[in-house]
Amino acid sequence: MTTLTTESMRAQVADSWHLSAAAGVDAETAQAPITLEASDLRDHREAHPLARVFPLLDDVLGQAARECGAIMAVSDASGQLLWVCGTPSMLRKAERIGFVEGSNWDERMAGTNAPGMALRLGQSVLVRGSEHFRRSVQQWSCAATPILDPASSTLLGVLDVTGGDDIAVPQTTAMVRAAARMAEAELARELLSGGPQQLAGAAGLQVGIELLGRHEALVSVSTPGRRGTPIRLTPRHSEIVLLLGTASHGLSGDELAVLLYEDDGASSTLRAELNRLRHLLGDELLLSRPYRLATTIAGDWLAVEAQLAAGDLRAALRGYRGPVLPRSTAPGVVRLRERLHHSLRAALLASREADLMSAWARTAWGADDYEVWLAQRDVIAPASPMRALVEGQIARLDRELA
Repeated sequence: MTTLTTESMRAQVADSWHLSAAAGVDAETAQAPITLEASDLRDHREAHPLARVFPLLDDVLGQAARECGAIMAVSDASGQLLWVCGTPSMLRKAERIGFVEGSNWDERMAGTNAPGMALRLGQSVLVRGSEHFRRSVQQWSCAATPILDPASSTLLGVLDVTGGDDIAVPQTTAMVRAAARMAEAELARELLSGGPQQLAGAAGLQVGIELLGRHEALVSVSTPGRRGTPIRLTPRHSEIVLLLGTASHGLSGDELAVLLYEDDGASSTLRAELNRLRHLLGDELLLSRPYRLATTIAGDWLAVEAQLAAGDLRAALRGYRGPVLPRSTAPGVVRLRERLHHSLRAALLASREADLMSAWARTAWGADDYEVWLAQRDVIAPASPMRALVEGQIARLDRELA
């Protein structure tokens, strides 16, 4: 069996191995855990949105997988496999690694694998045999891609093809991605043809704002069933949209200026910026007296705040792609950025979850977080393979801080 060397391991795979080890996954464990018992599986599948498009997926991708000696699987957003399809002989082989309906392939439970990585990264992933963390899975290769809700862009689950070395090619990833997009298109078609009652809750426009870890925000204006093409804003317009997006009752020109500028006397500049932004977004979206965005706002930072408030730290960390507009010095933006970052970090330290701390410490904003490295050392087992890495980073920071 092939053994990976440090030089041959892709960065995404290395990150996943660290996460798997920090979560306590045993590389010698043969099977993935069952988190959805057979008695609950049927009801969970029938209630899941992907049940409506599973027959399409099985017809388009499942049949192709059977013909080439592979397996098609569909998971929910937590990594639980809802459907696993293949020939009887392939399904029996898959049982040996726990690749069965009801098992959970989140990386923190099953180690590095394509469905788990696709869930965490939100993108298509191909994992070749020896890249898997658990040794029992290293005879398999897999390609997976997320499936999103066409109305809200939230994650519904993951579509996966698992088989031998022959599927570890870019064409497999392209085929899986195409099938997932077909499923999303069918869900969108159902939404648009569902009649006034179904569309009532999604009526009107929605402005989506992505700015976590970005210096320039991406803004998209969506209608029910269709997401608009993202527009990249200038840094100043990004700051304005953020500030208006967090002010439910709007802001006067003076209030916005105080939040936006570090000095006084910028009112004429602000008016010019607002006029340019109104021209970009449209008169119907950016209103004045007070300044406000006249539609529903969906922001990535708002999602992280809501997940944190609900106690779902894992989801909050998964959605946190970096500090809010990290280069901005606007007083209002700095306040929002520090509030979210410090709240998330405090929850992380209180969690005492080694895998979450490890994920934080492997980011650009967490790599030198001395307190998190110390907290991680306190909670990992003395025999953990992560201990040497953690001790080494603490020693590095000791030298640099000294």
